[in-house]
Amino acid sequence: MKRQPIFTEVLLLNAVMVALATAGAAFATGFDTSDIELLLLIAATAAAVTCLLNIAILRRRFTPLEDVISEMEKVDLSQPGANLPAWIDGVAETEEAERLELAFLRMMRRLEAERRRSSNAALAAQEEERARVARDLHDQVNQSLTGVLLRLEVTRSEAPPELAAEIEETSLLAHQAMDELLTVARQLRPTALDDLGLRAAIAGLVKQLDRPDLAASFRCEDDPSGLDPDIQLVIYRVSQEAIGNAVRHSGASRIDATLARKDNRFELTVTDDGSGFTFDQATSGLGLGGMRERAILVGGEFDIESRPDHGTTVRLSVPVREGESE
Repeated sequence: MKRQPIFTEVLLLNAVMVALATAGAAFATGFDTSDIELLLLIAATAAAVTCLLNIAILRRRFTPLEDVISEMEKVDLSQPGANLPAWIDGVAETEEAERLELAFLRMMRRLEAERRRSSNAALAAQEEERARVARDLHDQVNQSLTGVLLRLEVTRSEAPPELAAEIEETSLLAHQAMDELLTVARQLRPTALDDLGLRAAIAGLVKQLDRPDLAASFRCEDDPSGLDPDIQLVIYRVSQEAIGNAVRHSGASRIDATLARKDNRFELTVTDDGSGFTFDQATSGLGLGGMRERAILVGGEFDIESRPDHGTTVRLSVPVREGESE
């Protein structure tokens, strides 16, 4: 069974104590018991006055606490700064509220630091694993396919004419497998990002979409090469995921990507005219949580707008640190 709120308990306790004290004082001073109604009226009046004074005082003390608790219940760790209002700054009207705010802020800083540390470690491990798998595909599987092609060429020169068509088809399949393998390796670890820079890497993603039923464009208004490598990787991964979602899930006929600097931030926008999605669909298989987590790790902001049959717009805004991209 839940106990009453402390505010209610204090009021009831004070009212009962005042009433009892009034009655006790009346009897102690020889109050005529025949005027019991007057005694009850005096006790009730004293209790009522006490309650009113308690309400005035306790409301003043408890309201700041209730405001802080209300904001604590709205905390969203997926948002930068946990979505806290500016007025929760460790300075409050009452000592109790100030202590609560300070304790809450310290807890949030520890939670955010721990989340950032663990998420950063997880994403770094993920990138390392991507790079390792990409190297293995390129250095081992690709070399094996190259060896198969060389053996096919040797076999072609010695095989009877009736096997020529079969050998040619097998060779084409091996070439196709090598191309697909290299595509997968590039997706796992963007060598273009390391070798050519962020602008060329995103342009390469868009260029791969070139086909008759899909128009795609990329516009970069400012040079992002001076950005921190971690920020560049986040921008690339978010653009890769957003473009991939548009191709795989939306049925879009047009995809437009833009990267531009606005004041002290770089903003990536990926827009498509596809089928869009609902809030329920956003939690399944679209990778939105991963994109938002990457944005938070570099102090960025991630936002997505989508409605069924009205397309989708993905926005990523990341800070330009002092000395970058000047």
